[in-house]
Amino acid sequence: MTLPTLTSSQIELKDFHLATRIGSYGPGDTVPEYHALDLTLWIDPDLVLIPEDGMAHVFDYDPLVIEIERLAADGLYDTQERLMTRIVQACAAYPVIEALEMALRKFPVRTGSGSLGVRLVVDGAQLQGMRDGMG
Repeated sequence: MTLPTLTSSQIELKDFHLATRIGSYGPGDTVPEYHALDLTLWIDPDLVLIPEDGMAHVFDYDPLVIEIERLAADGLYDTQERLMTRIVQACAAYPVIEALEMALRKFPVRTGSGSLGVRLVVDGAQLQGMRDGMG
């Protein structure tokens, strides 16, 4: 058996139902019941392999989750992509986030069936570029 040579750590948020309004719908259109977010954050393993128990040694993701909820509820979005962009910008505000992967899906697509979503992977260079543009 070959062991991995790289230690990495991730924080995963899965199937997070967002209170959001995305898209414009007419009579007879299927209106989504909800949108679900999957978000994976790559962080330094030193924030997971900690010397002792305590919040001072880990990444406190609660403020980010609260900001994502605020962004989701911040009015009507025409597209899922715009909300995703704003979530990436919120993540970029945290230097401990090294990279991320996100998927945003709506349920149902048609007549009570299926999901449809957008997936995005953002590497460290892209996040750093966003950070540099914030200052």
